[in-house]
Amino acid sequence: MNHRRKSLRHWLFVLSLALIAFVLLMPTKVQPVNWAPPKAPSMKDGTYAENQRLKAVQRIGAPDIAGPEALLLDAQGFLISGLQDGRIIRTSPDSHTLEVLANTGGRPLGLALHPDGRLIIADGVKGLLALDARHPLRPLSNSANGLPFGFTNDVTIDASGRFAYFSDASSRWGYGQDGEAVIEHGGDGRLLRYDFNTGTTDVLLDHLQFANGVALGPDESYVLVNETGAYRISRYWLKGARTGSHDLFIDNLPGLPDNLSFNGSDRFWVALYSPRNPLLDEFAGYPLLRKVMVRALMVVPKPIERKAFVLGLDTDGNVIANLQDGSAGNYSPVTTAREYGDWLYLGSLTSTSMARLPLKLALARE
Repeated sequence: MNHRRKSLRHWLFVLSLALIAFVLLMPTKVQPVNWAPPKAPSMKDGTYAENQRLKAVQRIGAPDIAGPEALLLDAQGFLISGLQDGRIIRTSPDSHTLEVLANTGGRPLGLALHPDGRLIIADGVKGLLALDARHPLRPLSNSANGLPFGFTNDVTIDASGRFAYFSDASSRWGYGQDGEAVIEHGGDGRLLRYDFNTGTTDVLLDHLQFANGVALGPDESYVLVNETGAYRISRYWLKGARTGSHDLFIDNLPGLPDNLSFNGSDRFWVALYSPRNPLLDEFAGYPLLRKVMVRALMVVPKPIERKAFVLGLDTDGNVIANLQDGSAGNYSPVTTAREYGDWLYLGSLTSTSMARLPLKLALARE
């Protein structure tokens, strides 16, 4: 018996040394950049005080789907979404119908309807794509300024149908490597504009920290882009005296902003993938420790807090709705929030359903 215990202790010691060597020495492509995040805002009280307002969501749409990330509601009241397996589906909110529109062979993350009826797709693997009833799925753009897209993320289209504004989260990291990109903080994301008339793609902003959700503002005077890795939303001006310049729309968010939408009038909705991780912020100034973190995440689960989290913003960047749910079984991660009629619809990168909340509850004052 003593021999067995000694043998077990020996092997536990060897395994411990191997694990330490792995997290300290394993080669990794990640090259963390030193940065100093702002102190995270309180979630105990104030603007971002914890609550369970998203506990009232209704699960909707086709059952047994995986990852309905982007959501659109068409003129017939059907939901269109892209799934983990590459399918783009159309389903009724009551889940009674399911139609497969296409399979990109990649990961459709962002969807937008062109005025001419085409569905424009930001695919994390394939780039910017188009789909309509008369033509098969076809590529529109997969590079800009000679640099291929690494992680095409979200897309929106102007009212005239001339331009698609979209994001490339990272030129170094691809779909499924969001953790590496955010931890590295290399600033290789871009905000892009595709011209349907000429077929050209222009870079509007570069050096973004994991460029994610995209939305046009009132009168299409500016376009917003979420910077997931910097907890902020940047604004690029399209009209007026500030045309071609950029500034911050809102900074120091309490979580990682994912997709972004505009209701066409007076509200933006920001889906937060999760609250900020204190460890990630504390290690921001220690690149070597962040390398250790990347290696550790290869063998242990990502420390993502499972909390449903959505913010509503007015057109000045003020928070007008704080919606959360940290209870067991919550609908998370919420990666899309879009307002249609009397409902706020929610999508998720990994959930097996879509969801919605009555708009009057989303906007109710506590």
